[in-house]
Amino acid sequence: MAEFYRKKKKVCQMCAGKSVDYKDAEIIKKYISGDKGKILPRRITGACSKHQRHIANEVKKARFMALIPFVK
Repeated sequence: MAEFYRKKKKVCQMCAGKSVDYKDAEIIKKYISGDKGKILPRRITGACSKHQRHIANEVKKARFMALIPFVK
């Protein structure tokens, strides 16, 4: 008999009270991939759609200000 496991739904960290700011490069690096520097999707970050858009804008600001590289 096959057993099915449910994945635990990820909770949006920004809804829980944490913030993402483009000036904090260590937090921004959690939301980009390691090898190519792409922005990670919602299913991986666990962010809601509103905050995923916010994360994308903050990553783009950090790239423009040269706090993080565009590519590795």
